[in-house]
Amino acid sequence: MLGQLGAQTVAVKTPAQLDGLDGVVLPGGESTTISLLLDRGGLLEPLRAAIAGGLAAFGTCAGLVLLAASVLDGRPDQHQLGGLDVVVRRNGYGRQLQSFECVLDGCGALEGRALDAVFIRAPIIESVGPGVDVLSSLNRDGVERAVLVRQGSVMASAFHPELTGETAVHALFLEMVASVRAGSLG
Repeated sequence: MLGQLGAQTVAVKTPAQLDGLDGVVLPGGESTTISLLLDRGGLLEPLRAAIAGGLAAFGTCAGLVLLAASVLDGRPDQHQLGGLDVVVRRNGYGRQLQSFECVLDGCGALEGRALDAVFIRAPIIESVGPGVDVLSSLNRDGVERAVLVRQGSVMASAFHPELTGETAVHALFLEMVASVRAGSLG
C-alpha cells in the first residue's frame, strides 16, 4: 500500500536497518510471536528506543497490540513497544470465525471519509489516554470503541486497512511521516 502511494519501503530484519528510516510499520499477525521474534532478533530494544525517540510508527492489528501501553489477556512473556497510551484486549472481537468486514466513518484527520475495514481476530481498544486522538470508531453491539488512533508520531488500527485497497489510512501515515521528518510533529 505504501509503495502504491510512492513511498520507498524496506524490510527491517536487523537493528542496523532502523538507521535512517523515516517510519516503521508493524504488521498484523500474532502479537506474541512478533514480540518474541523482535526480542530474539535483537530488534526489541532498538525499536522501542526509536519509537520513544520519535520514529513514526503505524501498527495494524497485532501491531496495535505491540504499540499499546497495556495489554489485557496477553502472555507474561509478551513484550510491548509502547508509544500509545491505550489499553487493548487481544482477540477482543473474537476468534477467526468472528472475523468481519464493515464500513467505518472517519473522524479527526479522516473526517468525512468512509473506510472499508477488515477485522481478523482483532484487538479491542478498551480505553484511550488523554493524549490519544481517535480517528475512527466502531459501534458494535451498542458499544462505541476506538479502532484507529494516533498519539504524536504513532498511529495504530485494530483492523487491516491494507486488505481493502483503500489508501486513506496509509496516506495519513505518510503525511505523519512527512510531518515528523519536517520537525512539525513529534
